Amino acid sequence: MSHLLPSRRAALGALAGLGALAFGSAACGASETAPRSNALAGSPQPSPAGGGRRLGAEWESHTRTFVAWPALDAVWMEDLRYVREDIARIARAVGEYEAVVMMALPDQVDAAQRACGSQVEVIPLAVDDLWARDTVPVFVEEGGKVVGVDFNFNGWGRKQEHKNDAQVGRTLLQKYGIPRVQAPLVAEGGSFETDGEGTLLITESSIVNDNRNRGKNRDAIEAELKQALGVEKVVWLAGVRGQDITDAHVDSLVRFAAPGVVLLDRAHPGTPPDSWSRSADQAKSVLSKATDARGRRFDVIDLPQPDLNRIRGEGDDFVSTYANFYVANDAVFMPEFGDRQADDRARGILREHFPKREVVPVAIDTIASGGGIHCSTHDQPGKPAA
Repeated sequence: MSHLLPSRRAALGALAGLGALAFGSAACGASETAPRSNALAGSPQPSPAGGGRRLGAEWESHTRTFVAWPALDAVWMEDLRYVREDIARIARAVGEYEAVVMMALPDQVDAAQRACGSQVEVIPLAVDDLWARDTVPVFVEEGGKVVGVDFNFNGWGRKQEHKNDAQVGRTLLQKYGIPRVQAPLVAEGGSFETDGEGTLLITESSIVNDNRNRGKNRDAIEAELKQALGVEKVVWLAGVRGQDITDAHVDSLVRFAAPGVVLLDRAHPGTPPDSWSRSADQAKSVLSKATDARGRRFDVIDLPQPDLNRIRGEGDDFVSTYANFYVANDAVFMPEFGDRQADDRARGILREHFPKREVVPVAIDTIASGGGIHCSTHDQPGKPAA
């Protein structure tokens, strides 16, 4: 598509002191022999032992989905109008299945509302860009209530300035009356992937990193993650350092489809090896040997990327992974890239693993030059909003 820039890394390169911006293409008690079917939205979930914290799985019931109206001309430049069309398309699609709240700068609320339609609630709240997965707090259950864990967003290791987004956690929780817990770490929501049963997947590159957590080693960070999120076991994947703004978030690499079952991003067959495919190889090796918090071995399912010669989007940093899907109430939202064969294959894999949900393809050609559907959505757990 002619309106797309070569890459968001190139776009940001002109901004002095802000660094390079691009997302890598690459976020109880069952026995090992128990069936591994996906949980349905609204089905009973295990409560934390003793009223402690529990990080739920994305397929559990949502109260609402948060999204954000992008405002950074300096990043998107002439593509800003197109990325707004993409985020409005995502918001309208998700809004067919659950409540959606769009955060927008006060002077942009009316424009966002017109783009999203009446089914999406637009609220005035200062934001910079659309990456709600990383700026909205990570919601956990504690004592039967929802609590927001604020991971001190710092622009992905100070690669980009996000003064408004750094305050989203605090202001959003105040607005909705949700208790705030400030984590002792810097991280983003796309860093974390959980099965809702105590297992956390994470890339070492995105958090054991001096640009977020200077001076803290992996053991210290793991202990703090367990306390902040209530998880019992952390499975570490290497990731990729310094080649995208996130330092390789896990939500574009590997995702849970059910406890014990993960979908792993894989390069299109025949693609020459690179740092991203080697990262996927490393992840597969780790996951094939690891066990989860309940002692189950992982069933690792490949989720192949499209042929880059057949997609509509452009750019060296185009995020062509299907792993950046979003699980909402009764639906799964996946990117539709334009390679019909690959799109259909990915949709079939997601249908197989989420059989009780509609799998909805969404075109995100401009957003995908910097991220994906999961990157731009954030679920609040709980009963669906009335």
